[in-house]
Amino acid sequence: MAKRKPEEPPKGAPAWQSTFADLMNLLLCFFVLLFSMSTVDAKKFDEVVASFNQTFSIFTAGATAIGDGILISNGVSQLNELDEYINSTGKMDNGEIVSEDVAKAQKQLEEAQMEEAEKMAEQIQEAVDEREMDENVDVEFTAQYVQLTLKGALLFDSGSAQLKEEAKPVLDQVGVILEKYAQGTVEIEGHTDNVPMSGAKYSNNDELSDGRSLSVFNYLLSITDLDPAMFKHAGRGEYVPIADNATAEGRAKNRRVEIKIYTPLSSY
Repeated sequence: MAKRKPEEPPKGAPAWQSTFADLMNLLLCFFVLLFSMSTVDAKKFDEVVASFNQTFSIFTAGATAIGDGILISNGVSQLNELDEYINSTGKMDNGEIVSEDVAKAQKQLEEAQMEEAEKMAEQIQEAVDEREMDENVDVEFTAQYVQLTLKGALLFDSGSAQLKEEAKPVLDQVGVILEKYAQGTVEIEGHTDNVPMSGAKYSNNDELSDGRSLSVFNYLLSITDLDPAMFKHAGRGEYVPIADNATAEGRAKNRRVEIKIYTPLSSY
């Protein structure tokens, strides 16, 4: 009796396995999409969910698709258009997606900082002019602070960190300005020229500049009600010149004390 030849299984993968593989590919595409959206736009995310619901019927919500040919409408063949969607939600910067709204907000903040600092500088300059201090005090500003620059020859004798008596009336007026306008950090910096110290109390310009900034700091605290916690003082020595140390005029400009009044909007 002839034996029945066993039937060979159909070639290729079972039908259920192909369906399962397609599902896994679609899920992978979905998570790639989520990963690419570092900053989630709630409105566009809802549109993505609606698109998946209409295409795959795997979500409970429903809406219209994002648009023709965007994202996945016919399986993984549409992934080559993913860049178009990413570019519509943000822009690439050093590998990170930066929201246009964030960039716009940053620009608005910078403009507000500069406007606030300029307004404060104008008010302080007016106060300096009214008190006839403009020969001894220069007013400048950046987006972060308004700076008062006091000439070293007015404040100190050569090689000394002790305030001269004629400097105190000027510092008294500076104290009034600080009480009126200082709402954030106030930084006092001492600067010198590059002439080496010789036979003086201080062994180098670093120590001298630090002693001078501390003298101004202590005097301002003694004549105002400002919180000492809002003050910082530092000696910068000869390392931040504003003029050429090769001339006597340049060295005189470099011997100075700077008082930086940071604005409330500054990041300091």
